[in-house]
Amino acid sequence: MIRFVLNLLWLIFGGGIVLALGYGLAALVCFALVVTIPFGVASLRLAAYSLWPFGRTLVPRPGAGIASGAANVLWVLLAGWWLALSHLVAGLALCVTIIGIPFGVANFKLVPAALWPLGQEVVESP
Repeated sequence: MIRFVLNLLWLIFGGGIVLALGYGLAALVCFALVVTIPFGVASLRLAAYSLWPFGRTLVPRPGAGIASGAANVLWVLLAGWWLALSHLVAGLALCVTIIGIPFGVANFKLVPAALWPLGQEVVESP
């Protein structure tokens, strides 16, 4: 029940809708450029994760090979570093207030996802 309440508050006040729309727009651009479709799939995964982060976690996907690792290096160079930095800055800003600490922690959870999204999958936390 607490996860549901935190996710609902995240959607309204924590920026979950804005983050999901941003990642969704990036996915549409990646799908339009046919070569970047794997990055579009990763962006959709990030959109879903940023929309409802509490009670979910990111784990390595079994069977992800060297191609996803190479694509992650390209992702980090082009988009991942500034996405991770923005989540880090937003998380630090939210942790300034006591009420914002859970939202700051959610932003910190999104840092590795934004930095290295390919070869990962979002699963329910135990």
